[in-house]
Amino acid sequence: MPEITFVRGDATAPSGQGPKSIAHVCNDLGGWGKGFVLARSRRRPEPERAYRAWHRDRAHNDFGLGAVQLVQVDPRTWVADMVGRRGIRTGGKGVPVRYEAIDTALTCLAAHALDLGARVPMPRMGRGLAGGEWSRVEPLVTERLTGRGTAVTVHDLDDRAGN
Repeated sequence: MPEITFVRGDATAPSGQGPKSIAHVCNDLGGWGKGFVLARSRRRPEPERAYRAWHRDRAHNDFGLGAVQLVQVDPRTWVADMVGRRGIRTGGKGVPVRYEAIDTALTCLAAHALDLGARVPMPRMGRGLAGGEWSRVEPLVTERLTGRGTAVTVHDLDDRAGN
């Protein structure tokens, strides 16, 4: 069974051969303007356009907490937009991260990754703008992805390992 590999680097440009699905957590408001998604948009515009269209047409699709949209950006690379945040700000109702939604989305992503034989690069999801803790997301990644045979690489841009 593969384990999660932690590396210093940019998850928007993972190295290595073979198919990959770059996973990250989005909000349920259609907002795309801070954090990891900006770095994604600087590399490729397709995921942002697809996410905005997915949100705009949400009355007629599955957009919502726990949903996943896979956007192919080259022949061997997909971006997995996983809706795992309620809103965009921490407030009276707590932090935006929704662990149960991330869990649901990871289950869908696992099926995609297994079908393609893809590995899954990602930032340390659920923290930062989402306001959550990696210590709560990591077991979900382990159970849903590495536990089913999918290789996962978590990319950290800085020295903040915990949280």
